[in-house]
Amino acid sequence: KMLRILIKKQNKIYWKLFQKKKQKKLNKIAKDTNSFLKRFIKKQKKSELIIPMKYGLFSGGKKIRSKILIDIGTLFKLDYKSLIIIGSAVECIHAYSLIHDDLPCMDNDLVRRGKASTHVKFGESTAVLAGNSLLTMAFEILSNKNLNITEKIKINLINKISESSGHLGIAGGQYLDLSFEHKRISKKKIIDMEVKKTGKLFSFCCIAPLILKKRNNKEIKKFENIGADIGLLFQVADDLIDYRGSSLVAGKKTGKDKKKGKATLISLLGYKNTIKYGNKLIIKINNKLKKYGPKTKNLSETLDYILNRKKWKK
Repeated sequence: KMLRILIKKQNKIYWKLFQKKKQKKLNKIAKDTNSFLKRFIKKQKKSELIIPMKYGLFSGGKKIRSKILIDIGTLFKLDYKSLIIIGSAVECIHAYSLIHDDLPCMDNDLVRRGKASTHVKFGESTAVLAGNSLLTMAFEILSNKNLNITEKIKINLINKISESSGHLGIAGGQYLDLSFEHKRISKKKIIDMEVKKTGKLFSFCCIAPLILKKRNNKEIKKFENIGADIGLLFQVADDLIDYRGSSLVAGKKTGKDKKKGKATLISLLGYKNTIKYGNKLIIKINNKLKKYGPKTKNLSETLDYILNRKKWKK
C-alpha cells in the first residue's frame, strides 16, 4: 500500500514537471510574439485607436495558435523568427475576432481574460473599429519587409488567412453560431460551424509552414484537415471550460452557453461523451502525423495541453 502511495506521489511530481515544461514553451512563444507586435505597433504612426487595439491584443492569452504554427514549422525545419512574424498576424486576427465576439450584438460578454471586454472599456463603436484595425494589421504584417520571403508566398499566405477570417471562416462560423441558438442542430452542422468559427484559423497555422516550403496541394490539404481537427479539439475544450469551469480561472463568465441555448457538442452528446470525443480527436490527429515520428512530440504535448487544461475540472 505504501509503495502504491509513493508511486502515485511520484507520478504527480512528474506530471507537474511535465506541465511546467510545456508552460515554459508556451510562455516563450507568447513573449516573443508580443515583443514583435509591440515593436511593429511602435513603428507605426500614432492614432486614437492604438490604445484600444493594444488593450484587445495584449490582454493575456496563451498564444495556442502560434504554438501550433511553430510545432508544425519544426517538422519542416523552418526559421523560428519567420514563424513568430506569421504567428503575430494570426494573433491579430484572433484578437479582432474576440473583440467582435464580445460585442452586445454578438455574445454580449462583459469580461474577457479577467478584465472588462474592449467594448465595455472603450465603447461599442471604438471596439468595432479597433477590431477592424487589428484584422487589417494582420495583412500589413504578412506583407511587410520584416517577413523575408518571396512576394508570391506572401500573397499566398494573405489569401489563405483571408479565407480563414471571412465568410468561409471565422465570420461565417460566428453567423452560424448565433443563428443556431435555441434550436436542435445536428452533429454534422455543429461540427461544420465550429470548424469555421475556430478550426479555419488553426488550419492556416498548419498549412502556413507547408506554403513556406512550397509543398504540393495534396499535402497542404492534409494539413488543412489536421488544423480543422485541432480547431475542433480547441472548441471542445472551450465548451468544457464553459460547462464546468470557474469564471475566476477561465477569465470570463462561464455557464453562458447553456443559458443562451448555444448549439455545442456538449448539448448534443453530453459532458462525458464530449470528453471522449476530444480524446478520439487527439488519437486521430496523432495518427495522421505518424510518418513524422518523434518530431511530432511538441505538437502532441500541445494537443494534450489543449484538452486537459484543468480549468474545467472540479
